[in-house]
Amino acid sequence: MITGFFKKMSARKMIDIGANLTDPMFQGIYNGTKKHEGDLNAVLERAWNAGVDKIIVTGGSLEDCKAALKIAKTDEKLYSTVGVHPTRCEEFEAEGSPENHIKALQELVEEGVDLEKVIAIGECGLDYDRLKFCPKETQLRYFEKQLALATHFNLPLFLHCRNAASDLVTVLSNHRQNLVDENKEKLRGVVHSFDGTSDEAQKILDLGFFIGINGCSLKTDSNLETLKSLPSDKILIETDSPWCEPRPTHAWNSIIPYKAPEKQVKKEKWVPGCTVKGRNEPGFIGQILDIIAATRGEDADNLCNIIHENTMKLFFK
Repeated sequence: MITGFFKKMSARKMIDIGANLTDPMFQGIYNGTKKHEGDLNAVLERAWNAGVDKIIVTGGSLEDCKAALKIAKTDEKLYSTVGVHPTRCEEFEAEGSPENHIKALQELVEEGVDLEKVIAIGECGLDYDRLKFCPKETQLRYFEKQLALATHFNLPLFLHCRNAASDLVTVLSNHRQNLVDENKEKLRGVVHSFDGTSDEAQKILDLGFFIGINGCSLKTDSNLETLKSLPSDKILIETDSPWCEPRPTHAWNSIIPYKAPEKQVKKEKWVPGCTVKGRNEPGFIGQILDIIAATRGEDADNLCNIIHENTMKLFFK
């Protein structure tokens, strides 16, 4: 059975590798309209009470990354990334000077590394499902620039990939091939929110990368078959909150029953202490763990320990 949301389990210590805590939803703003007061502190408190050990706050643009680092500075258990999401790569050229944009990212990484808060380059990668936001050529150009940033700082990558696995693997392979031998091992990371095929996953694994699983990785029967094929020492977990919550209409619900979060209300009826219907948060990550374990037929507590060690190995050692 799925364990109760926010029920602290002493045997479990979980790390959410991707939470968009800069999203306006955590300030009570939905589609530009204020629905309730900001409750990020309560969201974090629920996460810690649910056994979350650390949270990596995802950045997706220069300004977003500044905000992510600011949040990370507020708690010793919070960390952040620095990078530009593929759909936002035109921002490199918005002011006519990509070099200045890259320099600003580099300076932010330097600040965050000195504080031991910035622990990955990302969210970067390729997204061919949403080319209306940014052309493929632009995505590829600035993905390469961010790979160079990761190598320079010896930081892992937090990667986004949608309908672009072949090009993603090619770019990563070529980048590694062009590195001098002593730098090749610096190219490492995770493809987060993975929803590709088993074959695509294997090509990513062959590069030594990890696979990040959240609710968007568990929608279809095909997703679950891919999940079963992954070696346990290459799995990381995330919420990608406030997005990507597991839904009862998804394929996993045929394996393990759905349990709604406690005290959940619509955003218009929010009161302190409640969670918001349709808004994911880090404290729900135990559900991801339980779904993965049930799908793979593994003990959840043992798998939790393995995934925790995987995460520590990539980001914190």
